[in-house]
Amino acid sequence: MAAERLAPYARLPRPYRQQTVLHSTVDAFGRAHWLLRAPTAPRDLYDAVVVTVEDGRPYETHLGSVQARFPKLDALPDGGFVVADSRTRAGTDQVQVFDALGRPSWGFTVGDGIEHLLGDESGNLWVGYFDEGVFGDPLSAPCVRCWSQTGAPVWEYRPQPGERHPVDCYALNVDRRAAWAYPYTEFPLIEAREGRPARVRGTPVRGAKGLAVHGDRVLFFGGYRNGRDRVHDCRLTETSVESVAERRLARPDGGTLGSCRVVCRGPRLYVQEKPCTEWNVLDIAG
Repeated sequence: MAAERLAPYARLPRPYRQQTVLHSTVDAFGRAHWLLRAPTAPRDLYDAVVVTVEDGRPYETHLGSVQARFPKLDALPDGGFVVADSRTRAGTDQVQVFDALGRPSWGFTVGDGIEHLLGDESGNLWVGYFDEGVFGDPLSAPCVRCWSQTGAPVWEYRPQPGERHPVDCYALNVDRRAAWAYPYTEFPLIEAREGRPARVRGTPVRGAKGLAVHGDRVLFFGGYRNGRDRVHDCRLTETSVESVAERRLARPDGGTLGSCRVVCRGPRLYVQEKPCTEWNVLDIAG
């Protein structure tokens, strides 16, 4: 099977690699971020540092009094950050917003079971939930939601009559003009755009964990069992997603991918393998 290679994108500088990587992401503006904590820091309330790499240059933002045990990180347009705990806890803010100096500003709750947290260019937060949240928390029940950075609800997915309710958001892509979700069990492609009802297309792909979209092209990455390193190149029609080709996704050196995380931003798939110190990218617009 033909292979398509990722390209190197961003790397955590070596002096920071002695710290514990709590989470890492690539934001709506293409900046890579790592949330780090000292190995001996307490688990429940701790100071952390965000190392940002932009155009190959690193800089730090120190965050004080972080509460998240299972953190998800993203950046805000004003230079601040949001840190969300995947699981809710009574008596603590699930989502903490930090200003550009790293000071806690305010907090709120968006629902238990966060699988994906992606901010857009306006600062809204798109959240995809896994099944324990969908079935266990009314805030998470829609499976995919959008919140303002102050915690106000902006959008939620509502199935149309005859559509099955999604129970686990496998992949989420947030671009400048649209968000795309790909949930279990039917694995449709849900397109959300401001001012329009959600558009749902059936797909031939099962179990993918990432997707990239450019024009009428959509590429799914991953799958069950032997399909974990596969990319499915597809074409968007008015009502469906049609398969065009299948390939293998490989490391920049051509090697086989191991266990990895994916961040999806429009036409780009950002892929990170353990120990989570490097990001590679596949750009279908290029």
